[in-house]
Amino acid sequence: MDNSLLVSLSQQLAAYQSMDVIANNIANVSTAGYRREQPTFQEYLAQVPASEGDTGTQTLSFVQDTGIARDMSEGPQQQTGGQFDVSLHGKGFFVVQTPTGPRYTRNGHFGLDTNGQIVDDSGNAVQGDGGAININPDDGEIHIGVDGTLSGKNGQIAKLKVMIFTNEKALQKVGQNMFSATETPNAAVDFKITQGTLEGSNVQPVVEISRMIDVMRAYQATATMTQSQQDLMRQAIDKLGSTPGS
Repeated sequence: MDNSLLVSLSQQLAAYQSMDVIANNIANVSTAGYRREQPTFQEYLAQVPASEGDTGTQTLSFVQDTGIARDMSEGPQQQTGGQFDVSLHGKGFFVVQTPTGPRYTRNGHFGLDTNGQIVDDSGNAVQGDGGAININPDDGEIHIGVDGTLSGKNGQIAKLKVMIFTNEKALQKVGQNMFSATETPNAAVDFKITQGTLEGSNVQPVVEISRMIDVMRAYQATATMTQSQQDLMRQAIDKLGSTPGS
């Protein structure tokens, strides 16, 4: 394959990856606690033999995908009025216990299961400092303080566990807006919990649409360049084929 086509292909693949990430961001505009993502790329230089008539080697610049960067900035708070809805202001993550181990999330949309245990949308037990949190019918209306302490008419029940990581960017997304970690977390101290609210997604739709337009334009420019190169090759082949004695 011609070198120019290889370079164009790498650029088109980068545009495809960018569009996929942007579409996922837009799809999660309303997902509580969602963190905006952005693909990262770097230049990859390859040394190839020189074209006919040239000497030495030729340097080609390709686009190389290096992964996904995640924007960990805080999203806006949204009023819901839900008794067990909580938003987290400051650094940290709520902890839920899943069949594959503890997972970490900023989505504070919690509720009670049939056994009176506080769970997330998937039925995973929300963790307090002492493990799973159970609410008894005689606890009455539950108040959740700014430090995560749950209290009922009979006094304090439990305290939500909030953990912090030294390197949040090392967290691995595992689906359902949750993260796994290889780093051992520490108890967060500088945070504030607000009951009856949820932290919204930090995705800004206008920004994402603008990025989508830029990516589409870049893709179209590359596709046009590729088509032009193919037309030149086709014309060259046609001329060679029509040359007498060829």
